[in-house]
Amino acid sequence: MAAPAMERTDVGDGSTGRSAVQTVTMAKSLNLAMRSALESDPKVLVMGEDVGKLGGVFRVTDGLQKDFGEHRVLDTPLAESGIIGTAVGLAIRGYRPVCEIQFDGFIFPGYDQIVSQLAKLHFRSQGKVTMPVVVRVPFGGGIGAVEHHSESPESLFAHVAGVKVVACSNPADAYWMLRQAIACDDPVLFFEPKRRYYEKAELDTEAQPPPLFTSRVLRRGSAATIATYGPTVHTCLAAASAAAEEGTELEVVDLRSLSPLDLEPVFESVRRTGRLVLASEAPAESSVTSEIAARVQQECFYSLEAPVLRVTGFDVPYPPTKLEKHYLPDLDRVLDAVDRSLAF
Repeated sequence: MAAPAMERTDVGDGSTGRSAVQTVTMAKSLNLAMRSALESDPKVLVMGEDVGKLGGVFRVTDGLQKDFGEHRVLDTPLAESGIIGTAVGLAIRGYRPVCEIQFDGFIFPGYDQIVSQLAKLHFRSQGKVTMPVVVRVPFGGGIGAVEHHSESPESLFAHVAGVKVVACSNPADAYWMLRQAIACDDPVLFFEPKRRYYEKAELDTEAQPPPLFTSRVLRRGSAATIATYGPTVHTCLAAASAAAEEGTELEVVDLRSLSPLDLEPVFESVRRTGRLVLASEAPAESSVTSEIAARVQQECFYSLEAPVLRVTGFDVPYPPTKLEKHYLPDLDRVLDAVDRSLAF
């Protein structure tokens, strides 16, 4: 059996006439990443519902069809199974499709294609066929949307062998992680926290990014470790700043990659702090946070000074808009978990 396809590293900026350092929104950084990939490789395609003329419901693909044409940026029918199935066929023919699922809750009609075809073909073909397909998924709540528009289905896909699952949390990571995902010969589900789309930060398109499937320590601390990803990274960094005002220094780890998990930075941190709080919007049961809690208990048992605690969404369907502020992990819930951990 051939080894799994490895990620490529040829992801230079590919831009012409743009400043390397910019202050941009996450939506803009994702747009720049796709633009750069389209410029660099004629086999890269962007496809999805309303990604062309409209520029996407969040305007992430704004202007791409105008600049690259309808044969490179394709408006598709409202059929997620057809979008993914078409991308599988295009990948077999040597293309590198970047598919957009308009909202997280709409991914389930395409679930069979992802699990039964996209995830299996490299293995089924004994390494002869690669699947360089990126499936972009705006995920999470906090935007006041209706049913099916605020899901966190990442744990379902992290369980599937044959696909990679990553989640960005800031504009710089959004740009570089998407460029790296497009260059990867394995299928990548790319989760984007939609309520962070319009938050701004500095992006350097000539920086040297870390490898795609790695976690990063964003803030150093000694009292306790917080590990998180996607939309709750911002929440946890705010909680760490609030705790620091009272003399408690918290270490914050952005997981970035959910499958494969890069847990060595988490293990190293927990061995120093003795405490771990995990945070995510997804429900707690049978989740990414479940796996991390089990792995930390296995690897760091004698370093733990308190049980691993989790701050998550609740094990219920995502609530109506008026209730979502009670559902989503916030600064107070994170700090409450930290206090309970420190009390042991």
